[in-house]
Amino acid sequence: MSLIASLGAIEIGLIFGLVALGVFMSFRIINFPDLTVDGSFPLGAAVAATLIVAGWNPIAATAVACVAGAASGWLTAWLNVKLKIMQLLASILVMIALYSINLRVMGKPNVALITEPTVFSMVSFGGMPEHWAKPLLLLIIVIAAKIVVDLFFASEAGLAMRATGGNARMARAQGISTDFQTMAGLALSNALVALAGALFAQSQGTADISMGVGTIVIGLAAVIIGETLMPARSMVITTLACIIGALLYRFFIAMALNTDFMGLQAQDLNLVTAVLVAFALLVPAYKRKLGGLFKGKN
Repeated sequence: MSLIASLGAIEIGLIFGLVALGVFMSFRIINFPDLTVDGSFPLGAAVAATLIVAGWNPIAATAVACVAGAASGWLTAWLNVKLKIMQLLASILVMIALYSINLRVMGKPNVALITEPTVFSMVSFGGMPEHWAKPLLLLIIVIAAKIVVDLFFASEAGLAMRATGGNARMARAQGISTDFQTMAGLALSNALVALAGALFAQSQGTADISMGVGTIVIGLAAVIIGETLMPARSMVITTLACIIGALLYRFFIAMALNTDFMGLQAQDLNLVTAVLVAFALLVPAYKRKLGGLFKGKN
């Protein structure tokens, strides 16, 4: 695999590291199976791209995209906690609605950003080539997001949110508003996913209505791969595992599609993803079985 392809895999992997952090928050922290991310990812891209084309500063447009993503997550949680719609169905309803909303926001199926300023064109690293500068800037953004997430979950508000996902009944007994924590948790989760979508659109030079298809699978794959390779109870290590899982996922995909392995082509992306997720799910079970066999022999 060439250097450019490797740097491209790192670039996309870092972006989906933000998605993995968001999916980790909803699935692991809040214990909420949230499919909204398939809609909030292109929502972030659509909002950022539309505002940039309208003349907005790319940083401000990206910030608004995060707010839009947070609103979509809040709506999903509100449908669940206030209207008592089951979790999975609430997220599916919002995801479906976001498809039409994204079309409304863009006014067409896609918006090109090739000639527009982006957060990447605004930052210069002393004349560093673009294929090096993009991954470096994304690394800084992802590290900053990870630090903020770690600090938040170490705070009183973050511990209340973790308690809500761990044992909602006990959390309510301690005076924690589990409804608010659920809504805030999904808002933060989808804000991160929308940030990833906004950065992805600016990195690739376009926002497309179909770019969110399979986002939830990619996020889950990154979380599962990270947890398989770096099992830990520490929040700092767990969030790091999510990011590393996303990077490894993209490297696996790039290697499979760029080395002519078994004749795989670009259209086989979803197949490769499914195989990777299945493998990552099977590894922990087999590790436990092998561990039990060795203990039995001893």
